[in-house]
Amino acid sequence: MANVPSHSPRELRSELGNLAPRVEHALDVAFRTCAVGPGCPPRLHDAQRYALFPGGGRLRPQLCLVAAIACGDGRPEVADAAAAAIELLHCASLVHDDLPCFDDADMRRGKPSVHKVFGEALALLVGDAFIVHSFDVIVRSGSTDPARLRPLLQTLAAAAGTTRGILAGQAWESEPVAPLEEYQRAKTASLFEAAAAMGAIAAGAPPQPWRGFGEALGRAYQAVDDLNDAIGDARRIGKPTGRDAALGRPSIVRAFGVEAARARVELLLGAALAGMPRCGGENVVLAWLESLSKRLGIR
Repeated sequence: MANVPSHSPRELRSELGNLAPRVEHALDVAFRTCAVGPGCPPRLHDAQRYALFPGGGRLRPQLCLVAAIACGDGRPEVADAAAAAIELLHCASLVHDDLPCFDDADMRRGKPSVHKVFGEALALLVGDAFIVHSFDVIVRSGSTDPARLRPLLQTLAAAAGTTRGILAGQAWESEPVAPLEEYQRAKTASLFEAAAAMGAIAAGAPPQPWRGFGEALGRAYQAVDDLNDAIGDARRIGKPTGRDAALGRPSIVRAFGVEAARARVELLLGAALAGMPRCGGENVVLAWLESLSKRLGIR
């Protein structure tokens, strides 16, 4: 694929300013076309909407779109579907993670968790439904472009799966000992890796150069999350803190301490920058990373 021309400052501001509304529009379309409709039980409808809207930072779908834009964004409707699929899969993991059988968390994104409002049975079904919907969104988007369909579905399945995906990450919590690096790669970095790769695939670019970038960024985000859990303000981050220590979960802070965790964030961000694919549109990625660092309080 030919290099994408660099964005002007005005184009950069426009692209970054449009990310959040573009993600929300993609999720609204996905919700209306895949998640609900005639025959959907009313409480399941309400529970799905409650779990999906309003969202949190939407970092993973934004990363997907940033990668697509950096690669030329030749099929924006496919990129939008990929972004929605990644966020649906992420939301599924959050709903399941909050259940009493796992973290038993009362709050998520600044409001009562799904099982606290709708009960455990519906929360379980919402998480299951979001996994199904994530694949449905991709299939619908690929109906006119089958060449992108297979790699998108394969990447999404790997991110959900039992060896390197979020199912593996959740399952490590049921093991007597969970290796920190493997646990956090599966639980968090897998979706960041998939988001970046799927953005490239949607734009018709090779996904492999984006995988390492996404994984390093996901690991950095997990280190920030570990710090927030250890020393953060629950009201600011919108979920309970101290859960890693209470549940005996692997954590960079618990393993190495606060200062080492902070150093780890900087190291991983540096690794992400060093591995950022050169595609002509990388100034979009750099601008997004700068705004992300400020949002996370890293710099």
